[in-house]
Amino acid sequence: MKIATLILLLAFSSSSYGNTIVVGKDKAITSITKGIELAKNGDTVKVYPGIYREGRISITKSITLIGINFPVIDGQKKFENIVVSGINIKVQGFHFIDSKHSSSDDFSAINIIDATKIFIENNKVTNAHFGIHLANTTYCTVKGNNILGEAVSEQSAGNGIHIWKSSHAFITNNQIQGHRDGIYFEFVTDSEIRNNKSENNIRYGLHFMFSHNNYYAYNTFRKNGAGVAVMYTHHVRMEHNVFENNWGTASYAILLKDITDSWIKNNQFISNTIGIFMEGCNRIDVKQNLFSKNGWAMKVQANCVDNIISNNNFKSNTFDIATNGTMVESVFDHNYWDKYEGYDLNKDGIGDIKYHPVSMYSMIIEQNPNALILLRSFMVTLLDKAEKALPTLTPENLVDKNPKMKPFKL
Repeated sequence: MKIATLILLLAFSSSSYGNTIVVGKDKAITSITKGIELAKNGDTVKVYPGIYREGRISITKSITLIGINFPVIDGQKKFENIVVSGINIKVQGFHFIDSKHSSSDDFSAINIIDATKIFIENNKVTNAHFGIHLANTTYCTVKGNNILGEAVSEQSAGNGIHIWKSSHAFITNNQIQGHRDGIYFEFVTDSEIRNNKSENNIRYGLHFMFSHNNYYAYNTFRKNGAGVAVMYTHHVRMEHNVFENNWGTASYAILLKDITDSWIKNNQFISNTIGIFMEGCNRIDVKQNLFSKNGWAMKVQANCVDNIISNNNFKSNTFDIATNGTMVESVFDHNYWDKYEGYDLNKDGIGDIKYHPVSMYSMIIEQNPNALILLRSFMVTLLDKAEKALPTLTPENLVDKNPKMKPFKL
């Protein structure tokens, strides 16, 4: 009896910050659920390596749950792995595998509901329906997680990091691939997405709607089925991101729909079907970006108003700008265009003749996409040369009056 009591006491250690409860296959406490049950607010539950199949683990206390060398929490394709609700809870260092999948419910490996100040750090998530799911949360951090899905279709897949009706989220240094959307925001405000890599997702690398006052910086979105979509949102800052190799008939580096009062600066748009597609967007600054090797660098629909596109580099794009109307109410100024053939007699670095970045051929394609088969033909070259000399079909006011002679150092 005394020996059993001693072993149990050794499973606990105390400090000024609370007790530490040790869980392991060869420890006195062998169940994570039991360790959480014994813990009090402020305690730490330390879990040693092993495979833990305990159904749906729940945390509602203000505790820290730490895995040593990535113990495996197996959902057995029947359960959510862990559900977190409360305040001041940390989950770190686990490998979550095989959460329950459903085409109608948002089952996830890590489900955070009605919570504040939750920290999900340095975990691995494999073959989950939704990787990390947050709903009705504030001041939560999702950091340094590796989320790998095995999605085969949009209908059967969930998102890597999914956040709904939350504020002040900090999403940083995560790697997400193989899901429907890598990162998804809906009704999320005052949050930051930084230094994440979202690649090889079926639909969008980043998808957010009705999510205002958010900041996206230093992320990489690569080889996603439809690129990135930003919809019905205002006051968004997107800076120092890389959008690369997002190819497909309906793929964009960024799709902007009904966006207002936002900033897109110092980003790189490289080898995408379309760099930026803008529809119904107002008062957006697109500045100091690199557009290189895209099919279309930008498509700006005629219903976009009061946007400023300036100080960007346009290099080696098949088409620099396309639009679907004859009047464009956005300003293009002080950009570098590698297709510009003008001159600079006074050597001030600005071309002496204005530049029309919309070609006649791009206008024809907007009306008849099948005309794309004539790309790089002699007839198309002749048409574009004639249109430059005597503009008739391209928007007269879509013009850069101060084209740069040399590219910016961005």
